[in-house]
Amino acid sequence: MATVVNNHETLTASLSDWAKLPAGYAIPDVPPSLEEAREYCRRLARSHYENFSVASWFLPKHLRKHFFNVYAYCRISDDLGDEVGDTAASLRLLDDWEVELNACYSDDRSPRHPVFVALAETVREFEIPKHEFADLLVAFRQDQHVGRYETFTDLLGYCRNSANPVGHLVLYLCGYRDAERQLLSDYTCTALQIANFWQDVSRDYEIGRIYLPLEDLRRFGVSEDTIRAGENSPAFCDMMRFEVARSRQWFAQGVPLVGKVEGKLALDIDLFSRGGQEILNEIERQGYAVLGRRPTISKGRKLALAARAALRPIIGKPRRQSTAVNSR
Repeated sequence: MATVVNNHETLTASLSDWAKLPAGYAIPDVPPSLEEAREYCRRLARSHYENFSVASWFLPKHLRKHFFNVYAYCRISDDLGDEVGDTAASLRLLDDWEVELNACYSDDRSPRHPVFVALAETVREFEIPKHEFADLLVAFRQDQHVGRYETFTDLLGYCRNSANPVGHLVLYLCGYRDAERQLLSDYTCTALQIANFWQDVSRDYEIGRIYLPLEDLRRFGVSEDTIRAGENSPAFCDMMRFEVARSRQWFAQGVPLVGKVEGKLALDIDLFSRGGQEILNEIERQGYAVLGRRPTISKGRKLALAARAALRPIIGKPRRQSTAVNSR
């Protein structure tokens, strides 16, 4: 099939590549209107209840459309990397997605995909650097050819691109641009990412990935055969106890961010942090035996966490820094 030429670069994925994904993900020949693009992002975000809707209760109403736009970008980017089932096709699709991202930041702002038509408005209003979006694509490409991490430091390097930009994007939308808050956000986002890794050891292994550092497997005497067999051996559970304890330290380092942002964002951060820590609690409750037994949080427990976050006393509101972009 002949490639389609964009105003800025050449698209490489074929219709058959896009067909591996949900209908509506493909880049249209004609861009939608801004209103149509906003509705596309809103609908996509709302359709993923477990991931987004509970948290969105706490979002200021005037920011919701921008969160929908950012969420839609992150959702589809993630699916391009994980839901295609074909490494070569994923890489082509991610290349096409980056072409649209570049168009979103170009002077004539001529992207065609509804996500980027909507996102261009968000980028312009909040002056978000392109690398925050592009770094996510680095991580999703990395997933296509890296399935093991030798050290915890190596894993942190992956999280720097796969998780931390999301926290930065949230801060930008809420008017915070400083390095101090971004660092605290990084602790929380990395903690959430690795908590999900410990939750999904079996699921990740099925798609060829082990996020547990290989140095830790050797330290505790755990082989890949143990993971393959789904054997929750004493050695494996000891290793998971160590990983859970380390994850709690990262959550603890991010906690001060809750007191450094305004009320509604503080509630959101508190909720996400509590949710991640509840995953660790569930791992602990089942004796760290996560192989073949994915720890989950019940809907009732999620609602309880949301209520607890909403009722958490918030004394005063920190002053915005003078360099923050007004979130209007």
